[in-house]
Amino acid sequence: MASARVRRPATLGCRPLCFLSDLLSRFLAFPLFFMDFRVISIGTMDAHPIWGERAAVRTPHATTTLIRAGKANILVDPSLPEPALAARLSERSGLQPQDITHVFLTCFRPDLRRGIGAFENAAWLISEPEREGVGVPLVAGLQRAAAEGEHELKARLELDIAILHRCEPAPDRLAREVALFPLPGVTPGLSGLLLESRRFTVLVTGDAIATGEHLEQPQIVRWAADVARAKESFAEAVEIADLIVPGRDNLLVNPTKRPF
Repeated sequence: MASARVRRPATLGCRPLCFLSDLLSRFLAFPLFFMDFRVISIGTMDAHPIWGERAAVRTPHATTTLIRAGKANILVDPSLPEPALAARLSERSGLQPQDITHVFLTCFRPDLRRGIGAFENAAWLISEPEREGVGVPLVAGLQRAAAEGEHELKARLELDIAILHRCEPAPDRLAREVALFPLPGVTPGLSGLLLESRRFTVLVTGDAIATGEHLEQPQIVRWAADVARAKESFAEAVEIADLIVPGRDNLLVNPTKRPF
């Protein structure tokens, strides 16, 4: 991928697995990180092209992340079905669905929001460009489905529109240390969340950076709507983040940054 701002990682794959654990242990020993975050569920792709997979071999789902900042419990991309997600949330954090104050969608892809109905008490948030970018096509699709008598499609689109209507435009900051970070390209308004501290930054990227292999190559996902903008967003994410929570993988150390 051609971008002056991206320095290609040389040896990410051969680093010992203990490197990440040791590095995070040193980070978290300092009382400088003003919020707690953790991966609730590690996502996966239906077919991983860098593994040589060309057809779907598994059910795709996104990485789901919990951010606790002050009184806010923010759940990002509730991708698993409701019962499975509630169980994982309890296992990983001790929280129940009613404890979540905000649900944030990095984009509106259906496989990122399967479990959103479990969080009726929370505010549902999505970036305003994403909300506007998907709303018009959804309404147009609903009108076509109604005119052509496609009842199943009409029902699915009505549900999508109801979810989108419930989603509010996300503010620039969801909490003092949690900032909206636009990463358009894979979808028109894809946005991540930047978790800020004085010592390092964490970026929840959604599908702007999908997996560790996509970060190492580097590559963007095959379903990117605007490849040029997706590459720019990828480069910007790599430039700013020390730690990356990707869209379909576990927490990653940015290989272009030196250890802290």
